Amino acid sequence: MKLKSGKEEIVYLLSEVFKKYEQITGREVIRNTNRKNYEEIARELSIISNNLPYTATEKQHDEYPPERNPPKLGYPYLKYDITGGQIKDAYNGMVSSPRNFLVDSCYIYLFGVGRKGFIENPSDVNLLAESHLHSPSRRGLKPTKKRYNLAAIFFAVLFAVTASGWYLSSSQWTTIKKDLNILPYQPSKAEIDSLTGIWLVYIGSPQARSSDVNRYHMVANNLVDVKYKDGYFTFNRYGASFDHFGYMQFERQNLVSVHSYIQNGNGLESPRLSLLRLDQPGKNLRVISASWNFDVGSKNSIIGIREIYIKQGPGGDTQEIINTIENSSCKCKIVRWTYQKKTTIFDLKNRPLESLPDPSLRNLLDERSIILTEPDKGILLGPLSPGNSTNHTQHVR
Repeated sequence: MKLKSGKEEIVYLLSEVFKKYEQITGREVIRNTNRKNYEEIARELSIISNNLPYTATEKQHDEYPPERNPPKLGYPYLKYDITGGQIKDAYNGMVSSPRNFLVDSCYIYLFGVGRKGFIENPSDVNLLAESHLHSPSRRGLKPTKKRYNLAAIFFAVLFAVTASGWYLSSSQWTTIKKDLNILPYQPSKAEIDSLTGIWLVYIGSPQARSSDVNRYHMVANNLVDVKYKDGYFTFNRYGASFDHFGYMQFERQNLVSVHSYIQNGNGLESPRLSLLRLDQPGKNLRVISASWNFDVGSKNSIIGIREIYIKQGPGGDTQEIINTIENSSCKCKIVRWTYQKKTTIFDLKNRPLESLPDPSLRNLLDERSIILTEPDKGILLGPLSPGNSTNHTQHVR
């Protein structure tokens, strides 16, 4: 008996793990390149993997030596810990030789036994290598004319059902695309290149958070990584406090709509919609968004706001840096961008508007750039009263 191996095996295993996890928890696994979306599953599998040194006989898997002098830090620093990044890379086909303890943990999570035990009694034919899947000897049957006729009938019926299902699915998708105006315009290569890549984004939403007494003239910087995907674009947006993800599409020439969300364990939060014109003069592109002030609880209010997009480069890789001395020192989120062997570090945090290196941005991002759903006094603050230096005496604009 021979099973699939390497990339083909682990991609299928993880896809089945995601399905089972969703059925058990009721929480959807967002299958993109954000490693944070896989961290809860990584912790579940790590419970299994850290017990592998003691379950070889019971769970029928390879022997794993216990970790000697394990660190006291706990997850994710133990020898057999599985991280969200490892799962993200393996599921997206970036790992040709996955770690044995990851493979065994997936088998145990799905079937209750390790890879060795599964070989003895395979319960999912999709994990069998092609030569064994189609071998007549595996079934204990000799090929006969009758069996070939039955096979021909079976495949004919299967083809008819598949074709019918494809037609209905295609027809339904055409209707959805028309009704929801999905992918109404096919961008040119030049337009694809102009939108794909890394963007630095400034937004003044911290100024509208009524819970923060120090909000006057505060601005946040985000980093957006945009990738093209068969007619539309997906992106990850790294923020100072939380991350967004979403998609973009061209509505017509040089006009792009942007749809994003915050992802958490309970689903999607704070959907936001934006319009971006790529044919604006200069490098600072103004974007108008229906967004949120991202305040706490019931104070999280819908606002209209201007954002500034500044293209940094055409692509490369982005990686969030966590648990470092630099994070603690700057009190910020750190994102590393690598392109053509050159690395740039971005510190993402709320900062005074006056500290921005480009003075022309200040008038675009001050409190006049924000529209409240309901006009209210005391939300947007003006400058300090003359001769007074405390936040408590700022007058309302």
